[in-house]
Amino acid sequence: MPHNPVDLRSDTVTKPTPEMRSAIAEAVVGDDVFGDDPTVNELQRLAAELTGCEDALFVPSGSMGNEIAIMTHTRRGDEAIVDSESHIYNYEAAGPAVLCGVQLAPLRGDSGILTAGQVEAAIRPDDPHEPVTRLVCLENTHNRAGGVVYPIETMREIYDLARAGNLKVHLDGARIFNAAVASGIDVREYCALCDSMMFCLSKGLGTPIGSMVVGDRDFIKGAHRSRKLLGGGMRQVGIIAAAGIYALENNIDRLADDHARARRLAESISGIQAIAVNLDTVQTNIIVVDIAGSGLSVEDAILRLEQEGVLVLPFGGTTIRAVTHLDIDDGDIDRTIEAFEEVFARPA
Repeated sequence: MPHNPVDLRSDTVTKPTPEMRSAIAEAVVGDDVFGDDPTVNELQRLAAELTGCEDALFVPSGSMGNEIAIMTHTRRGDEAIVDSESHIYNYEAAGPAVLCGVQLAPLRGDSGILTAGQVEAAIRPDDPHEPVTRLVCLENTHNRAGGVVYPIETMREIYDLARAGNLKVHLDGARIFNAAVASGIDVREYCALCDSMMFCLSKGLGTPIGSMVVGDRDFIKGAHRSRKLLGGGMRQVGIIAAAGIYALENNIDRLADDHARARRLAESISGIQAIAVNLDTVQTNIIVVDIAGSGLSVEDAILRLEQEGVLVLPFGGTTIRAVTHLDIDDGDIDRTIEAFEEVFARPA
């Protein structure tokens, strides 16, 4: 394997740029648990402004941000409606049940997209034998669907339904800026259709650590208590928050480069007969590749790609995932195309 592999496992693998490291080194800090860290306060102000929300809270991770939102919106014994392929349902270690005492009602969406009709049918009646439906959780972009952007009209229909039924809507917007760049829809428009949102700083935006939770002031007040309960209160955390400020000021528009590179990679390898790529779902920076036709197991395929200098992740029984990010350039895409052709298009 070449010394420096092309790492497409996730957009979480990015390293801070020299400019971001400079911002980290120069950060003014204080004790954030006391509300005294000016850099954290500025990051929270900026996040609220960019999303059109009243307030924001800096948290250590996206998973914690989602759990904070669920905990803040619900009571123990409630139920939250989710897509069955969502990150909250699959990849947060049963946090809603363990941490929040909340039961999840998973629905099968179309490429991760639920309809208002599905949500309406899943809302529980007012019956003491059943949990109370309190929350709907959506995901935009949708990871397991391959970075699909949630249609904003569908989000609006679900939000209107939730408001009419006195339910809250939380948006797992880990990659919401990817959605905004791909769709041309301002993040504020997406945020206007939910009661809270989490977005990651440590994925496409390129920071080493951290996520934001946004919402109205009352929600953030409750979220602050939930964060403390979960052990998410941090001290001189401005050294991390400075990276978030840099990312929000410099790394949003460039997400279009990641999308273009993902599209070029997907289109190039889709012509390989032994594998399949659904180009309709390659809307942002994630490519899901079905290798069933190759005769290779996922484990063997990943190993062979690694030997060719490309790192990807397993993503199901016959699928692998590749994610572009700010550490990937056009030459890396060329190398990846060559690796896929070597592994899947040529005889073993």
